[in-house]
Amino acid sequence: MSLPGATVQALPTGAVPGPVAADRAHLFNAGTVAAYRRVLADGIDRVADRVAAADRPFTGVTPQDLAPRIAGIDLDRPLGDTGAALDELQDVYLRDAVYFHHPRYLAHLNCPVVIPALLGEAVLSAVNSSLDTWDQSAGGTLIERRLIDWTVDRVGLGPAADGVFTSGGTQSNLQAMLLAREEAVGRAATSGGTRPSRPESLSRLRILTSAAGHFSVQKAAKLLGLDADAVVTVGTDAERRMRADELAREIDRCRREGLRVMAVVATAGTTDFGTIDPLPQIADICAAAGVWLHVDAAYGCGLLVSPTRRHLLDGIERADSVTVDYHKSFFQPVSSSALLVRDRRVLRHATWHADYLNPARAVEQRIPNQVDKSIQTTRRFDALKLWLTLRIMGPDAVGALFDEVIDRAAAAWQLLTEDPRFEVVTRSQLSTVVFRYLPTGPGRALVDEANLYAREALAASGAALVAGTTVDGAHHLKFTLLNPETSVDDIAHVLDLIAEHAGWYVRTRTAGELSCPIR
Repeated sequence: MSLPGATVQALPTGAVPGPVAADRAHLFNAGTVAAYRRVLADGIDRVADRVAAADRPFTGVTPQDLAPRIAGIDLDRPLGDTGAALDELQDVYLRDAVYFHHPRYLAHLNCPVVIPALLGEAVLSAVNSSLDTWDQSAGGTLIERRLIDWTVDRVGLGPAADGVFTSGGTQSNLQAMLLAREEAVGRAATSGGTRPSRPESLSRLRILTSAAGHFSVQKAAKLLGLDADAVVTVGTDAERRMRADELAREIDRCRREGLRVMAVVATAGTTDFGTIDPLPQIADICAAAGVWLHVDAAYGCGLLVSPTRRHLLDGIERADSVTVDYHKSFFQPVSSSALLVRDRRVLRHATWHADYLNPARAVEQRIPNQVDKSIQTTRRFDALKLWLTLRIMGPDAVGALFDEVIDRAAAAWQLLTEDPRFEVVTRSQLSTVVFRYLPTGPGRALVDEANLYAREALAASGAALVAGTTVDGAHHLKFTLLNPETSVDDIAHVLDLIAEHAGWYVRTRTAGELSCPIR
């Protein structure tokens, strides 16, 4: 069966007739552009209708409800019709998807996306450039490099800086730790005295990071073959920011014990608390100790374009490497991220030349192959989304949107501090708020269970989504605000829903009517 609007060209003499010709009608090429327009328009209409009709961020569907519907689909029996496939997709995905655009989605670091970026997504998917080598991407390579240069200038890393787009903060942090590891091992091998073996060098390496930092640092250490105790967490202050004095003590301790600090990871926007470590003080300590400084600004990178809050990132310009996630605070679709480095030469640690792809002679010919910088080979042209966003909206407009969500988080913090039903942990420098419902009287013993129940009940209703986390061993709830359309009224309404669910749980448990606690 051919697609609506598709034109199947006559087959050459001797070619196989029948189904093969129909199958070719699904290929995107000059002969199928009418079908392409029609099919994509139909798909866009379905998504637009669903977004327009969504009165809540989620339906509350459970894995037990949805899994049988998807498992029952026979992938060996195609529907043969675009409309039927989209009808089925509505049933197994679109209807129950989590819609980040909804103003009462307040859970994770997922942002609503801007239309220019969606345009970029459509273009890059259709052209399907691969950003590993010049001969697969041409202008795409130069656009990505121009965006890296633009971001480097915003950070202030200097004329020798460079970088590459990645799949996300976890990959960026992994590559940063790879570069830091290789630099540290190289210094150990040239520092005089008896040259340690590579296994011995690796066993002595340590990474220092905040207790509030991202788990990907520990994950990177494991993937890089470092010891199980290679990551040392540094304590935080009352605002959940890394304590610079404790960092200095840890660096000194490591040296006294014959350990080598290969990197310090500071965070510009912790996932839970939205706080920014004291970057100038940390940079001073790292410079004095000769230690690689990595700044994980996956969340806080939106401040680079903020009209009012750029100063919160002061000190980031002194980093050796920086992680940025445009798909968090630049309102880009996943994925759109990058790793930046102060000295482009360190990217050589991710380089491997293959004769069939990026032979060494290509460097001499000054052919710009991005695979020379990346730990990925085949890679999407994700930079195009940000390019079109900047060319259509401009950076100031993106920064103003990010400022709005920070303002909204400040309003949420104010609501919570004035509401006796809740306890708030700390005031975020960005757009998260960590808090919990506080029962009174004998219900106080049920505080953890009540907050767990409230989050689950809220998600099951689909009326709103909030995140959860643990603070000092106690269960808390978390708002992550990334949608400028979220109003103070939305926040107040969600707080009332949380209090209603948690209060019901406490009353029912204390009355002995609910036998099984939430786990």
